[in-house]
Amino acid sequence: MTLWRSPDDLPADLGRTAVVIGNFDGVHLGHRQVLARARRVADERGLRLVALTFDPHPMAVLRPEHTPVALTDLAQRAELLEAAGADDVVALPFTRDTASWSPEEFVQRVLVDALRAAAVVVGANFRFGRRAAGDVALLAAYGAGLEADARFTAEGIALDGGPQVWSSTYVRTCLAAGDVAGAAEALGRPHGVRGVVVRGDQRGRELGFPTANVPVPATIAVPPDGVYAGWMRALDGDRAPWPVAISVGTNPTFAGVRERRVESYVLDRTDLDLYGLEVEVGFVERLRGMVAFTTVESLIEQMRDDVVRTRQILGTQEG
Repeated sequence: MTLWRSPDDLPADLGRTAVVIGNFDGVHLGHRQVLARARRVADERGLRLVALTFDPHPMAVLRPEHTPVALTDLAQRAELLEAAGADDVVALPFTRDTASWSPEEFVQRVLVDALRAAAVVVGANFRFGRRAAGDVALLAAYGAGLEADARFTAEGIALDGGPQVWSSTYVRTCLAAGDVAGAAEALGRPHGVRGVVVRGDQRGRELGFPTANVPVPATIAVPPDGVYAGWMRALDGDRAPWPVAISVGTNPTFAGVRERRVESYVLDRTDLDLYGLEVEVGFVERLRGMVAFTTVESLIEQMRDDVVRTRQILGTQEG
């Protein structure tokens, strides 16, 4: 899989392609339904499937004060798109100039000239071009009206899922409420945050529960302060994920902590040296909110209970 960060980077010999278009933040089950259809079209017609996404999120340019927190960064989005069936990913840099393109200009510059699309698959509610003037019907009509060697088909796929339509907004709403299980249902996997493990104040180690401290950018969605059951995996190889009890917050029992942290205790392991390791922490279920304990002893007792409940939720045995 290749991630091209601009259509200008595409090779001249790319050939005709099938293109699936969307923001794809989170690559949730609705996105995957569209990708599955695009994959079938590509296979039926012997085409390479290219996922076209946008970076940054268009809202960051059009209405920056309303920019949503991201469920994934671009690298993670590309990995998930590949896992969902895309052969390659193109990230169209979204700028004020890009936003000014008419629907016809977007189609000609990106789909026809750069991607040489023979088939295009989008979500049924897909809009594009200046003031979102383009829709699936216009896309299909434009593609059908081209010369034979540039003509493409276009179709829109409903983002059905559960009792509501799956969407990135729905996932963010779940996460903001601490409903990481609901977010995982819509995503088809636990919501994960990534980062490099850094040295913290090591209070967990002193209490017998050493934690991996992972700083997360404010632009990435993190569930509210509390304790969660989940998994942590290293991104540098094929090691099995570790079951973890995750603390999100400022650790109110101890004074002096100001920044929010994502700290993960690997169950029954005190021998791991994780500093400098890039990891992904996935949230499976919320255990409780964040509490300021009056004594260290009561905190340790609660942490032991958190570990027991985490083990039960994840179905792991005591090591």
